[in-house]
Amino acid sequence: MIRAANVEDREGISRLLTQLGYPDTELYMKENIERLLADPNEELMVYEAEGCVIACLSLHYIPQLGMRGDIASISYLVVDSSARSKGIGQELVESASASATRRGCASIQVHCHARRIAAHTFYERQGFREAPKYFSKRLDQ
Repeated sequence: MIRAANVEDREGISRLLTQLGYPDTELYMKENIERLLADPNEELMVYEAEGCVIACLSLHYIPQLGMRGDIASISYLVVDSSARSKGIGQELVESASASATRRGCASIQVHCHARRIAAHTFYERQGFREAPKYFSKRLDQ
């Protein structure tokens, strides 16, 4: 079952993010979830099975100035390692796409690190195509 996340989901989401390579998120997960839930340009959804959070997706809406329709951006999508290849990720992407469409977005994008080759194959199966170069600069160093 896909539903909106809440603060009580923080342990499950933190466990999933550890699997994705982000350790120690439990130290700040409550504050981050509260901040996301309070922002109208953010959406955080989880997939729950038998009372456990086994997947999550974080979706951001980016208002646009020079084009019609906003952009929805998936920043985190993780399915528990024990539940992969069962269609859960696809269901979450479809749910995020439907939400973005209802909101009037013109496109949906995902940032996926170059080292996540299996994830690239998954996104291509969902209809995503590689986009132009993306640049990033750390501000906390």
